[in-house]
Amino acid sequence: MPWLQVRLAISPEQAETYEDALLEVGAVSVTFMDAEDQPIFEPELNTTPLWTHTHLLALFEADTDAEMVLAHLSLLTGAELPEHSAEVIEDQDWERSWMDNFQPMRFGQRLWIVPSWHVAPEPDAVNLLLDPGLAFGTGTHPTTALCLEWLDGQDLKGCNVLDFGCGSGILAIAALLLGAEQAVGTDIDVQALEASRDNAGRNHIATERFPLYLP
Repeated sequence: MPWLQVRLAISPEQAETYEDALLEVGAVSVTFMDAEDQPIFEPELNTTPLWTHTHLLALFEADTDAEMVLAHLSLLTGAELPEHSAEVIEDQDWERSWMDNFQPMRFGQRLWIVPSWHVAPEPDAVNLLLDPGLAFGTGTHPTTALCLEWLDGQDLKGCNVLDFGCGSGILAIAALLLGAEQAVGTDIDVQALEASRDNAGRNHIATERFPLYLP
C-alpha cells in the first residue's frame, strides 16, 4: 500500500506546532529526523531534544491531496511554510527488508553472530544463532559489538554472568557459548525475555543455565 509522505525542514522551536498541525489534518504518523548528522548526547531527564536542523516526515493515506494538506498547514500555523516536499512512497515488507541486511558478523577470534536464517560461515567457530525479534541486540550497535569482542577475549570457564537489560539475550548467550557456567538475564520488556528465551533454545542453552526475570 503506497503512502503520501510530506517532508518539512524545521527548527526545534517549530516542532510541536507542525506536529500538532499535521496530526490535525490527518497524518497517520509523524517522525523527526536529523537533517545534518548532528549527534545528541545524554539528554536531560524528561526532555526530547531535537537537532538544530530537523526534518519532519508525515505519512498520509495515498489518496490524500498534498496541496490541501500544505494549504491547511499554512492556515493552522498562521505562517509561511518552511522548505517542504511531498511524494508518494511505496510500502515495503520492513521485516523482510531488515532481515536481508542482517548478515553474519565476526567478533574477536572465535565468535560469530549468525542470523538464524543464515548458514554459519565457519561451522567450527563459536556460532551464536540469533533472531532478535522485537528485542534490542543484534551486534550492530557499537556498545554491543565492543562487549562481544571483550567476551571473546576472556577466559569465562566457570564464571557467572548478569545481563542487566538483556534484550535479545545476545551478550548472555555469547558468554555461555564461550564457557560461562551460568548467566542470569533481566529486562523490563516481556518481549525481550521471550526473545532471549527463544534464542537460548536456538543455541541449545538449557533453561537452568540462563534463567530470565522481570526486575
